[in-house]
Amino acid sequence: MADPGGRPARSNWRAALVDRGPFLVACLMLAGLVAVYGSLREGVFTLEELNIDTAAAMTLLLAATGQTIVLLRGGIDLSIGGMISLGTVIAATQFGDDWWTATVWGIAIIAIGFGVGAINGLLISVLRLQPFLVTLATWSILSGSALLILPTDGGQLPDGWMRFGNAIFLGLSTSVWILIVLFLFWLWFRRTRLGIAIRATGSNEKSAFLSGVSLLRINVLTYGLSGVFAALAALYLTTQTGAGSPTIGKDYILASVAAAVIGGISLFGGRGGLSGTIIGAFILTIIGNLVFVLSVSSYWQPIVSGVILLVAVLASSLAEKSARRSLT
Repeated sequence: MADPGGRPARSNWRAALVDRGPFLVACLMLAGLVAVYGSLREGVFTLEELNIDTAAAMTLLLAATGQTIVLLRGGIDLSIGGMISLGTVIAATQFGDDWWTATVWGIAIIAIGFGVGAINGLLISVLRLQPFLVTLATWSILSGSALLILPTDGGQLPDGWMRFGNAIFLGLSTSVWILIVLFLFWLWFRRTRLGIAIRATGSNEKSAFLSGVSLLRINVLTYGLSGVFAALAALYLTTQTGAGSPTIGKDYILASVAAAVIGGISLFGGRGGLSGTIIGAFILTIIGNLVFVLSVSSYWQPIVSGVILLVAVLASSLAEKSARRSLT
């Protein structure tokens, strides 16, 4: 008779470690960075600081949410950079001064995001092209379109739009409330048929296809959702900057991938979740804060971020290999 507290239980625990190990590594990283940041600056562990840091991280987090969904599918989306740029310039040139116009154009920007993403998914599925190449091409098209609409940073957003993006309700900023909604969305989405199918397809595309999953539908919806979140990132960004920028989106392409990977999302698909991406986005944000507090050159930020990304990938890989050896 098998011992209920013996090998089967240990095997289950080790199997859980394979899946959750990278996320735990990211949590330890964030805790360490916050501890260092707190030792260098007063007021770090306050609600006000939470509001400030969440506002700083929110554009990246929205972009990284879409990237997370694509990475779980086993793909990658470079076009989010172009969509963010295009979204900001459309908003800055079309919103006008009233809420009705802003609302209509806001919905239009989100629809454009979904449409661009759906086209990405369609091209990837029908023509069997690499996601990297397809989304690189659409990134270029969107970036060029943004430059045609607004060649330089500028434009104007309604004052009410910016007040909404920076409002405080019950002590929490708009960005924190968005984070809460985003987390609740993920708790629901990951249990939907689409969420389960995306993860299953990323884990094993052939098995998912044999189980009746439509790869065309999955790709269209996956990249469509990525486009929607890129559009939302653009809309939020305009509440913080009050202007449009035809080139700003490029700053979020690799950062969105880095936030997801640092948080434990597998580049090969099927593993991870939004909780890890949230941790990864805050890690990158805290790094920026530390660079500022230490009064060192801003050029150190991408260097430190790259080192953190490398450490996260190596630590996650070692944790996974160790757990898998224990399972055998």
